[in-house]
Order: sequence, then structure tokens, then C-alpha cells
Amino acid sequence: MLWPRTMRELWSWEPLDQLRRLQRDMGRALTDAWRGLTTRVFPALNIWTGRDDAVVTVELPGVDASKLDLSVVGDTLTISGSRESDQLEEGQAFSRRERESGEFSRTVQLPFRVEADKVTAHYAKGVLRITLPRLEADRPKQISVKATQ
Repeated sequence: MLWPRTMRELWSWEPLDQLRRLQRDMGRALTDAWRGLTTRVFPALNIWTGRDDAVVTVELPGVDASKLDLSVVGDTLTISGSRESDQLEEGQAFSRRERESGEFSRTVQLPFRVEADKVTAHYAKGVLRITLPRLEADRPKQISVKATQ
């Protein structure tokens, strides 16, 4: 109710109550929107494809390569691992903590099936680069057109 419609409503109408309710609702909406914008997925990754393969780069700063596990089944890639938390000395406390620690897992669907036995992965400077060759049966075929006379 924005404006009172009857005399009874006019006597009980409290415009400040309605403004407070509107302020509360707007505050909730903006908080939820901000929370959605700041939620990050770890690890961040990029995927690009070519005719013969897909390349995935994954940002994994602070992750030991021995703590990574990759698996490919059909057209699905799963990257799992763990990142150790920073160890604080006695008397220290975090004043800000934005880097996640602990176990993680990301599963992504690729646009084609993969030759799992030919997948390669290299890890340097906190970036994992995975090359996923396209299954021969899923590669585009060049079809010649024969003209008849």
C-alpha cells in the first residue's frame, strides 16, 4: 500500500513505516546482489578450443603439484587438489583473509570427447596448462562434393 484508499486506512497510515520497510527491502536486495558479485569459484580457469584440441589453464597459486589430481571421462574434465593454509606464528592473527585453503574440485564439460590417454598437463608459476586432444571420431571431417554432369 503506497497511499491510503479509505478513511480507516488514512487513520492508520504510517508513511515512515513504509519507508523503513522499503529501506530494509532495498538493503537486503543490494546485500544479496553484492554477495553474488563477490563470490568466487576456485580455481579460476579458462578454456579455449581449436579444431584438434582444447586447452585449459587453471590458476592454482600456492598449490603443490603433488596435491593435484586430474581425470577425464568422455567430455568431462575434473581437477581436484588441496591448498595448505598459511601457518601463523604465535600471537599473529589474520586481519584479512581472501585466499581459500583446503580441498577443492572443479568439473567442467568440454565441447567434445577427449582422447584421455593423450592428455598432457604442465604446471609452472602457479598455472596449470592442460591440453586435451579431441577424440578422432569427434573431429570435423572434410567432405568433398562431387559434381555430376
